Amino acid sequence: KKKKPKLLNKFDKTIKTELDAAEKLRKKGKTEEALKAFEALVNQYPQSPRARYGKAQSEDDLAEKMRSNEMLQKAINTYDEVVSLPNVPSDLIKLSLKREADRQQFLGRMRGSLVTLQKLVQLFPNDASFKNDLGVGYLLIGDNNNAKKVYEEVLRLAPNDGFAKVHYGFILKAENKIAESIPYLKEGLESGDPGTDDGRFYFHLGDALQRMGDKEAHKWYELGYQRGHFASVWQRSLYNVKGLKAQPWWTARETGYTELVKSLEKNWKLIRDEGLAVMDKERSLFLPEDENLREKGDWSQFTLWQQGRKNEKACRSVPKTCTLLERFPEATGCRRGQIKYSIMHPGTHVWPHTGPTNCRLRMHLGLVIPKEGCRIRCAQENRTWEEGKVLIFDDSFEHEVWQDAENYRLIFIVDVWHPELTAQQRRTLPAI
Repeated sequence: KKKKPKLLNKFDKTIKTELDAAEKLRKKGKTEEALKAFEALVNQYPQSPRARYGKAQSEDDLAEKMRSNEMLQKAINTYDEVVSLPNVPSDLIKLSLKREADRQQFLGRMRGSLVTLQKLVQLFPNDASFKNDLGVGYLLIGDNNNAKKVYEEVLRLAPNDGFAKVHYGFILKAENKIAESIPYLKEGLESGDPGTDDGRFYFHLGDALQRMGDKEAHKWYELGYQRGHFASVWQRSLYNVKGLKAQPWWTARETGYTELVKSLEKNWKLIRDEGLAVMDKERSLFLPEDENLREKGDWSQFTLWQQGRKNEKACRSVPKTCTLLERFPEATGCRRGQIKYSIMHPGTHVWPHTGPTNCRLRMHLGLVIPKEGCRIRCAQENRTWEEGKVLIFDDSFEHEVWQDAENYRLIFIVDVWHPELTAQQRRTLPAI
């Protein structure tokens, strides 16, 4: 049974009745009254850590109620003040700093949060949970190296810490140490420790096993689906809107974007010729795929729109193609997608993988397609491209590509919003 945290020092025990009365107001949801009561106590007893903590909690509650970042910043400052008072019980220090770090993260103050977490670790060096939180703090600012060091330290102190294991495995996988990542991800998930039951870890463990040719991958995808992290065993995107129609392959009619498809197919030679001209003249515009999706080979892309933002410089190289697309906001405004040329050379294999979101569909327009040797699988069905024709699939389903032809394959990729998203959702969904 979890021990109740000790929040009162010797002095606060003498004013327990007044503190309890203020706390009762807070628990009843009388936020403004609670804040006034705690402010009065802080004015009367400025050295009382519990009164100061109650004030911070009331400001925190009020910030949520008012949806006010300004009020939340006040709460953060007050949590910080608690720790600087004399004779603060260690449980109260832990609660104050942990909440301060959490609220800083909520406001996007990642580096400030990191400083708070570092303070916690310095004050309580034997508490692995604070080190684990610090590791997450480093991951949130993209500092995988420091996060890795933190988790190595945790695993030295507590070799069976499941939280540290899944995060350490996640970092190894990001470093492309596929085989090494598997035992950490697997043992971490099997531990059932708090914070381990997260879709990302099932996703990356399954992916790592799949790349090693291990059929156990399917078991973890199945488990991730049963735990509610994936829409299905095949559809494993993690940034989803519930209830959208889900199928691997779509027809133009089903999407409702028939005008866009007709326009792409009618103008495919123009799109192809502009792409070829750029490819011949300035190869540096095509950048190698950088998401570590290739097992082998040569695959490059030239992006015109990213996250709903037009790349003006890129469009100056293919002006007619970009002018053509401007008429279709379902594509140019799709903040969860891209519009790009994609060239794949012979001898390329793209690992089975899953896109990040179910909020888009992906169109592939064939531009230069070798007669044999190129194919794409989405879920359990293989298809091939045709020059001048559009293939439409939902890339939140597992898909895989093979290029075993004699010559390169050039396609044009256009992502569009899922047709069932409302206008409001299209406006407000954050970019990916």
